[in-house]
Amino acid sequence: MAEDIVVLDLRGHTILADYFVIATGTTERQLRALADALVEGLHAEGQRVLRIEGEPESGWVLADLGGVIVHLFSPERRAYYHLEQLWSEARVVVRMA
Repeated sequence: MAEDIVVLDLRGHTILADYFVIATGTTERQLRALADALVEGLHAEGQRVLRIEGEPESGWVLADLGGVIVHLFSPERRAYYHLEQLWSEARVVVRMA
């Protein structure tokens, strides 16, 4: 299960996406399982991931769903990139610690 999940509403702040979902996986294996579960879950709902970037070994997997971009981070990469701070003007829609 992902940890420290945050959903940011980026509408009006960027054209990249309407929302960012940011979550942490504590191991490479967990990051891979989270990415796989995301793809499989969307497929089961008749949706698809437009593109996956990154590998669990790098500590950052990005899934582009169109209007939503999902960032799956290792704890170290999340602290390094700190997207919540970069997009601090965005409204936090969900925070699940």
